Amino acid sequence: MPEPVTVSVVVTTYQHARFLGAALASVAAQTRPADEVIVVDDGSTDDPASVVAQWSGTIFIRQDNQGLSAARNTGLRAARSSFVLFLDADDLLTPVAVAAGLECFIDHPEAALVYGAHRRIYADVSPMGGRVYIPAGHNPRSTLLRGNAVAMHATALYRRDRLLVAGGFDEKLPRCEDYDVYLRLVEACPIASHPVETALYRWHGSNMSDHAPAMLTTALRVHSRHRPRPEEASELHHAWREGRANWRAWYARELLDRADGSGRLPAALTAARLAPAWFARAVARSTSRRVVERLPRWAHDILARRVPALGRRPRGRVRLGDLDRPQPISMDFGWNRGTPVDRFYVEHFLQTNAEDVAGRVLEVGDDAYSRRYGGDRIAVQDVLHVHAGNPDATIVGDIGEAGVLPADAFDCIILTQTLHLVWDMYAAVRQLHGALRPGGVLLLTVPGISQIDRGEWSDQWYWSLTPAAVQRLLGEVFSSELVNVESHGNVYAATTFLQGLAIEEVDVRGLIPRDVAYPVVVTARAQKLPVNPMPVV
Repeated sequence: MPEPVTVSVVVTTYQHARFLGAALASVAAQTRPADEVIVVDDGSTDDPASVVAQWSGTIFIRQDNQGLSAARNTGLRAARSSFVLFLDADDLLTPVAVAAGLECFIDHPEAALVYGAHRRIYADVSPMGGRVYIPAGHNPRSTLLRGNAVAMHATALYRRDRLLVAGGFDEKLPRCEDYDVYLRLVEACPIASHPVETALYRWHGSNMSDHAPAMLTTALRVHSRHRPRPEEASELHHAWREGRANWRAWYARELLDRADGSGRLPAALTAARLAPAWFARAVARSTSRRVVERLPRWAHDILARRVPALGRRPRGRVRLGDLDRPQPISMDFGWNRGTPVDRFYVEHFLQTNAEDVAGRVLEVGDDAYSRRYGGDRIAVQDVLHVHAGNPDATIVGDIGEAGVLPADAFDCIILTQTLHLVWDMYAAVRQLHGALRPGGVLLLTVPGISQIDRGEWSDQWYWSLTPAAVQRLLGEVFSSELVNVESHGNVYAATTFLQGLAIEEVDVRGLIPRDVAYPVVVTARAQKLPVNPMPVV
């Protein structure tokens, strides 16, 4: 008989009693409850014991101050579960943290650890930015040699026995002990990742990671320990060299981004010392732009064509050329010229989430994307169309109306560039949610900056949506922690798409940078709350 799956959550605290209650509340809110909760106090003087006393069944261990690694090792040795998750007292778990980790282990039973996505928050829990997620990729060791892809320790769920065999956390390291563990584990065992947001990383004035020079020194020290052996694959050596530069650039950029006016010069001097090559390139780029603005028009035109990044025009020197007309180049989104620009983002999004296209799949209009991205992983294919007479349609009706979609039926629903044609979008999202099986995924794309259709859908094109609108719309129906919304586009992409140019005739490199002020396409992956995962064997 396989042993039952059990999970311990180890919460470490040092002078963070003011945050500890919220951390424990986030553990108690798990959709798949932890089997054991252990709080390790590393010699605090702010009375964390009184906080823990409010949480029945929580194990409290106090030790003299020995550092974060020692506190985690104490919790690791005390734990009795098959899996263990570590949470710092000033951070929070999302309600699906344990469930999502165990579900990932079902797909990757040989993994020593799995990790998910996280989001930064301020001390008052207000958001600092979007979801942070770097997939483990086809070669997790290369990924980790390039940098700390896990990024936040609370997103990681470990097999406890594998972590014990690896020796736990190095108590001689004052910081970056988690990165050292990841690199040790990945040399011996598989590591996997999943895109579900499982933790909230609270940034405040006393974060250990808020000391760039010391963090960089330790990060490079840890990174040096794991340099590939001479006989190992060249890919690993390339990743390791790239990682050295990435670590330096990361902390230099962090310093500059977080410096205020008075601290800008000291931050710049420190950044130049930490990452001289990166800093020199950054200064060169900034200087180049200022020089370009002073060039004669003919020289500026040549540079703007050859180096688009330097193409900012001085006032009075902008020429519209072929765009100097009130009519667009194409009135049909670019279909009559090739592939419309918005498809660049739609298809990249579907490719990124192709693993979700499996089981019973529903697509709107036809099954082209399902076949392309799901292939033989699809067991049953359905096609929805609003009008009868479509020979491919297995379901006919308006997704905003109750009863059109079967309940708890689909593992994946692909809904591209369609929701804006539904007047009652909230009702449509409720129907889509109800049609998904527990754990099923909605892959949604909607237009932001766009032409309006002049033909079949002209009188039903009701909406264009911002990322904030999509987040709120989906978050009120799905669990917000299981919704990931992203904005795609920039002013170049918006201009080419509004003019109806095709992908085949634009510089695709110009479509890649993201500017949240120009959302050409908004994408969302929303997952229906899964039931408790099956035991891992």
